[in-house]
Amino acid sequence: MRAIWKGSISFGLVNIPIALYPATRKEELKFRLLRAKDHSPVNYKRVAEKDGKEVPWGEIVKGYEYEKGKFVVLNEKDFQRVDLEATQTVDIQDFVDLDEIDPMYFYKPYYLEPQKGGDKAYVLLREALADGKKVGIAKVVIKTRQYLAGVKALKHALVLELMHFAEELADAEKLHVPKKLEVGKREKEMAQKLVESMTSKWDPEKYHDDYREALMEVIEEKVESGGKEIEEKPKPKKESTKVIDLVAVLRESLAKSQGAKKKKSAPKHPAKKAA
Repeated sequence: MRAIWKGSISFGLVNIPIALYPATRKEELKFRLLRAKDHSPVNYKRVAEKDGKEVPWGEIVKGYEYEKGKFVVLNEKDFQRVDLEATQTVDIQDFVDLDEIDPMYFYKPYYLEPQKGGDKAYVLLREALADGKKVGIAKVVIKTRQYLAGVKALKHALVLELMHFAEELADAEKLHVPKKLEVGKREKEMAQKLVESMTSKWDPEKYHDDYREALMEVIEEKVESGGKEIEEKPKPKKESTKVIDLVAVLRESLAKSQGAKKKKSAPKHPAKKAA
C-alpha cells in the first residue's frame, strides 16, 4: 500500500512525522461503454456546446458561472493568489469530545502511520485521545485543497477522518418531517419490543453488498454462456406495504423477529434420541 501524502501532525510544540494511507477501498464494478455491433470501446471527447467541435486541451480554460450563461475565466495566477501554503502539516487546532460531534460531519477516513523518530509521540497522542475520548480537530492541505479533519484513536492506530465544513451540510430543518405527533402507548411499547428483539452486537462482517454479489453472478453466467442472454428467474412477490393497523403490523413484525432469533439460537445438529 502506497502513502498518498507525507507530513506531520502538529499540536502545541509536538510534531509527529506521519504518512497518510487510504482506510477504505471502493468495491464498485467498472463498466466501459461499447459500440453494440462490435464491442469497440467508446471514448469521451471534449466538445464545445456552441458548435459541437472537439476542443484540444491547449484551448481549454477554467471558468466560473456567476450568472446563467455568463462566465469569468480564472488563470493559474488567480489560483496562486488564494493558494494555501501546503505545509504538509496536520495542524490540530482544538481537542473536542467525540460525543459532541454529529457523525454527519465525518465522511472519509485515512490511516496515519508514524515515520522514523515519531513512534513515541504517536503512541502518546493515541493514548491521550483514547483515554479522554477526544478528537483532534485539524486543518490539512491535500492536493491543493484545504480540508477540515478529525484525528481519532482507533485500536492501535491513529485515523485522520476528513470532515465537512458546517456550510457544506444541508439544513434538516427545511425538511417537512413530523416534529410533534402523539403516538399511542401500546404502539410505542410494541415498537420498543421490536427494536429490542432485533438488537444484536455490531458485527461489520455480517453485512455484504448484495447488489454487487448478485451482479457478479450475472456477469459470470454471461461469460460462461459466451455472452448469451440468461433466462430471468421469477422474482418472489413483495408483500403489501399498505399499513392499516399499526399495532397489528408491529405485532406481526415482532413475532417474525422472535421466530428468526429462535432459529439462529437452535443447535444445528440436534442430539439423537436414545434408543
